[in-house]
Amino acid sequence: MVAKNTWQDLTVLTQQEELVIERVRLVKKGIAIEGSFELPPMAKLPMEDQIFIATFVKTHGSIKQMEQMFGVSYPTIKNRLNRLGRQFDFVHVNAQSDRGEVLAQLEKGEITVDEAVERLKP
Repeated sequence: MVAKNTWQDLTVLTQQEELVIERVRLVKKGIAIEGSFELPPMAKLPMEDQIFIATFVKTHGSIKQMEQMFGVSYPTIKNRLNRLGRQFDFVHVNAQSDRGEVLAQLEKGEITVDEAVERLKP
């Protein structure tokens, strides 16, 4: 049986040091997998940031509700969101606005057809 606060305790124990998981056990199936597994980026964040992000999702992105819940101002919420957002620069979303940019780059010869096709994939 895993204790409820295990993840929080682990975060405190490791003090943001690099962490690699070497064994995963599927309790109900009785299977253990050994290897070298990195934590997902959000799991590497300090617990306070994880709570902040979970609250943001739970409030459907309402900064007004975030202000009330955390008792801080709009600029404080925005600054924290900006700081957290910079940590996720690896995330790229193929938005519709990117489509026009990709086609313009293709037309100018800045990228190849293969590169354009790859960037336009959903």
